[in-house]
Formats: sequence, C-alpha cells, structure tokens
Amino acid sequence: MVTPLLASHVADLWYALPLIVSISLVYAGTRLEHMEDILPRAARMAWWTIFFLSLLFVLLYLVARWL
Repeated sequence: MVTPLLASHVADLWYALPLIVSISLVYAGTRLEHMEDILPRAARMAWWTIFFLSLLFVLLYLVARWL
C-alpha cells in the first residue's frame, strides 16, 4: 500500500536517474581511458547503484511499517 506521503514524492524520484547516470559516467571516465570500456562500466555501476538504493528503500520502508 502506498501512503499519501510516499505518493507525493514519487515524481521526485525521477531526478535520481540522471544523477545516477551522470555520476556513473564521470566515475567510470576517471578510472578508464577508452570509450568502449567506459560505457559498460558506467552501465554496470548505474545498475548496482539502483539496486542498492532500491534495497535501502525497501529496508527503510519495512522498518517504518514495523514502527
């Protein structure tokens, strides 16, 4: 069940996508030199970031429901 407070901030989550993509590209670009190496590394880092942020969200949501 989505609470009204959570539903009011769903649109704000879309701002995280360009931020994750840009951070992943910059981080991968500072570690690697060739473009064919940068893009796969940035995509992998973006997916890991989204996974961990989603996991953190679910964990915090469950803790909030328990309290």
